[in-house]
Amino acid sequence: MALKKQYLKNKPVCKATFKLPKEAANEASRVVLVGDFNEWSIYATPMRKLKDGSFTVVVDLEPNREYQYRYLIDEMLWENDWGADKYVPSAYGNCDNSVIIT
Repeated sequence: MALKKQYLKNKPVCKATFKLPKEAANEASRVVLVGDFNEWSIYATPMRKLKDGSFTVVVDLEPNREYQYRYLIDEMLWENDWGADKYVPSAYGNCDNSVIIT
């Protein structure tokens, strides 16, 4: 599933729905969304596990911006969003970060 974005009419907010599919979650018990919007905190934005084994969370973001992010699975494994708007090289390690454009 690609990122889902809903723009509110009454205030400047983009409600972004992030979803990590079961195939990427790999039997995870805990997944956290980590990125620019939460100062890369590994605790700030835990995701909810769905019955199908995927994980989801909705985050309010400021429109007309780009945010880098990744998923942290069971505090050990980093995963990118397969449906990200684009990818950019990370400043840390030999990997890319996912990007959402609001």
